[in-house]
This record gives sequence, C-alpha cells and structure tokens, in this order.
Amino acid sequence: MSRICQITGKRAMVGNNVSHANNKTKRRFEINLLEKKFYLPEQEKSVTLKVSAHGLRIINRIGIEEAIVRGTRSGFIKK
Repeated sequence: MSRICQITGKRAMVGNNVSHANNKTKRRFEINLLEKKFYLPEQEKSVTLKVSAHGLRIINRIGIEEAIVRGTRSGFIKK
C-alpha cells in the first residue's frame, strides 16, 4: 500500500509553490505517516499499520480494536 493512512484514509495532496513573481510550480503536501506496531491482547498477536498523526490520536481515543474494525469497514485495511 502506498503512503495512505490505514485508519483515516488521509493521503498526499497536490498544490502549487508560488514565487514572489507569481510563478506557480506543482508540489506535493505529504502527510505525517508512521509505521507502528500495535498489540491486540484478545487475539494475542501484533499488527503493523501505516497511520498518520491524526490516526494515532483516533486510536488513543477509541482503542486499536475499534479503529481496526472501522478501517476495515471503510476499506483502508485489506484483510
């Protein structure tokens, strides 16, 4: 999977660099993506996910099991 958050679905955006002379060139706004390993105590196994900083805050708020269920339902996590 490319640089896409597996919890939120966030991905890079495209925009313009604008010079003082108003010349525009394309650029990419990358997301703050981390590869993190999470332990699932009920299943006694670990999963590795690519998550953004916002995705980490969602995991801290709702828990890893619920976040995986939501990511799978949204299609961001492949089985």
